[in-house]
Amino acid sequence: MAALISCNLVTPKLPNNRFRFATHTAATNNHAWLTRRFTPTCSVNRNPCQKLKECAISLALAVGLITGAPSFADANLNVNANNLPLPDLSVLISGPPIKDPGALLRYALPINNKAVREVQKPLEDITDSLRVAGVKALDSVERNVRQASRALKQGKSLIVSGLAESKKEHGLELLDKLEVGMDELQKIVEDRNRDAVAPKQKELLNYVGGVEEDMVDGFPYEVPEEYGSMPLLKGRAAVDMKVKFKDNPNLDVCVFRIVLDGYNAPVTAGNFVDLVERHFYDGMEIQRADGFVVQTGDPEGPAEGFIDPSTEKTRTIPLEIMVDGEKSPFYGVTLEELGLYKAQTKLPFNAFGTMAMAREEFENNSASSQVFWLLKESELTPSNANILDGRYAVFGYVTENEDFLADLKVGDVIESIQVVSGLENLVNPSYKIAG
Repeated sequence: MAALISCNLVTPKLPNNRFRFATHTAATNNHAWLTRRFTPTCSVNRNPCQKLKECAISLALAVGLITGAPSFADANLNVNANNLPLPDLSVLISGPPIKDPGALLRYALPINNKAVREVQKPLEDITDSLRVAGVKALDSVERNVRQASRALKQGKSLIVSGLAESKKEHGLELLDKLEVGMDELQKIVEDRNRDAVAPKQKELLNYVGGVEEDMVDGFPYEVPEEYGSMPLLKGRAAVDMKVKFKDNPNLDVCVFRIVLDGYNAPVTAGNFVDLVERHFYDGMEIQRADGFVVQTGDPEGPAEGFIDPSTEKTRTIPLEIMVDGEKSPFYGVTLEELGLYKAQTKLPFNAFGTMAMAREEFENNSASSQVFWLLKESELTPSNANILDGRYAVFGYVTENEDFLADLKVGDVIESIQVVSGLENLVNPSYKIAG
């Protein structure tokens, strides 16, 4: 599967720190613009704690303002940072969030099986182990592998018992592959083949994620009746977005793999898959690329979204936010409006390449076809403590070639977006009705 997800490089790419510099520069520029229009600024004469809060909220606002649909960018925004509810400072500066899109998707699954999580965690920790210099890295990786192997042996019966009956055969097959892969990873470590660790780790975590998906028995809740006839993605789906770079000497074509999460955003993800099947995005240009977001989805003409041929009106969808600990999403309201300032969203803006719906700044239920991918570092706008989490509907993550999103520019063309798995999870597809 991974071999199909490729980017055609004309020349070798620059080191990844170029992306960080570009993002930091965009943050600085947007912050400067923001402080000219809004108060308070990040004054050095203020109380240090208050200063940190204001800087964090200003950066978050800078991101939040530019993620609205392009056609709404000229709206008269009357916002004062003093009037915005702020999370406690401890939330803003708490431990580092999970940034890996695969891990975010695994933890977002509606399951509660401690045994499989105890296998997953040490395998994920290999990433941190590999950041250690020299031979100590492999010693740490070896401890991770042993811990994961031990957890798999001790907890296998509990993992198997957690598999949905209809998916049990597939889950058992993945567990067998996982066991074999663990032995292979152990051999890689013993051979001190550091370069082979990360690819094998990713393979094993894909098996773990597959096992966890096989624990989900059906769709876990009922979508509200008022949205029940809309296209819904009741599960996961993956799409490949092929983009043609127009004026980039380093890149020609790149294919981005995007995993869409209908368990936590069935209406939002279903709307997108339906549009993909209509080929709505094929041939469309990238319409915004400013260092914080990449955005597209505004069709030609006066319409600001998808015009449904059956109604000849713009199809809009409600804001849809799933909170950790809740059984179903909140619809039509932001977490800020609900007073849930510290709530953890199941699909947070943690990962580079987080995908969400753009909407009008002051109309929660105005999303239609415009989507954006966030390019940021969580240290700039702390996850679950910024203006984006709980205000915009996240429905997926770019899981392959996400770094190349930073190379996209306005005018680059989406040649195609194709569903590569999970189409069977789409219900009420309007494209079939419309022919």
